Amino acid sequence: MSEPLSGRSKSTLLERVSSMLLRAPDDRDQLLQLLRQSHERNLLDAEAVSMIEGVLQVADLTARDIMVPRSQMDVIDISEPASQFVPFAIRTAHSRFPVIDGDRDNVIGILHAKELLRLYVEQNVSPRDLLRTAMFIPESKRLNVLLRDFRQDRYHLAVVVDEYGGVAGLITIEDVLEQIVGDIEDEFDDVDPEDDIVAIGEGLHGERFRVQARTDLARFNERFGSVFDEADVDTIGGLVTERIGRVPRRGERIETDGLLFEVLRADARSVHLLTVERAMPAPQPETDA
Repeated sequence: MSEPLSGRSKSTLLERVSSMLLRAPDDRDQLLQLLRQSHERNLLDAEAVSMIEGVLQVADLTARDIMVPRSQMDVIDISEPASQFVPFAIRTAHSRFPVIDGDRDNVIGILHAKELLRLYVEQNVSPRDLLRTAMFIPESKRLNVLLRDFRQDRYHLAVVVDEYGGVAGLITIEDVLEQIVGDIEDEFDDVDPEDDIVAIGEGLHGERFRVQARTDLARFNERFGSVFDEADVDTIGGLVTERIGRVPRRGERIETDGLLFEVLRADARSVHLLTVERAMPAPQPETDA
């Protein structure tokens, strides 16, 4: 009597995934296609595929793409008395702050919020004594390289500088990890509508913006002068999904109504983050001869 095949006829998950990958994809697009096929065949769940796509994408993104712009940085000015900046630190609830000395281009260190307690329990401690060395990186630094540096050097925050040495913004290790695992929110995170649309640099024809997919369509129309119909969708992410005809994937681009959208972050269920810029120069007002 032949031996039952139940234990041998079914490949393990690892064997099935391996057999797919042994097709040796020629480029990243083919690799992503294999990953998506593995999801369709229930070999990988949607979250796993989304995370792998995020890992691949961080090699294409730079600090400029996801940094907090200079104008929106929460900083501590060491030239102010502690009685002013300590309440500010409590109110903003960050764990680390860039410290400046009178000018945002003059970052002199990083201050951990927990260290502020020493100002009240230890005598003869100056705020300058609490500073740690700041990490400076160029806008063009790739996120995969930055993540490696964060881990090796045990930094959690970096100050981003432009080509002239001026401060362009800041970026944290959490910002980079969110490109892989999605938004990491804690009890101190508040949804501020002003953070939904952030200028991040120059595009092809004017400024380029990072836009949260949850941004209300009416607010988006007001900001960009667009006239997208709000009858069927409420958010800009919903509009992009509708125009593409399915849930967009990371890196996908679509041009519509004179605007160019690119998906920065998405998973199998929805789009989360976009960049937006004008696809052509804005029309110039006519002048009388």
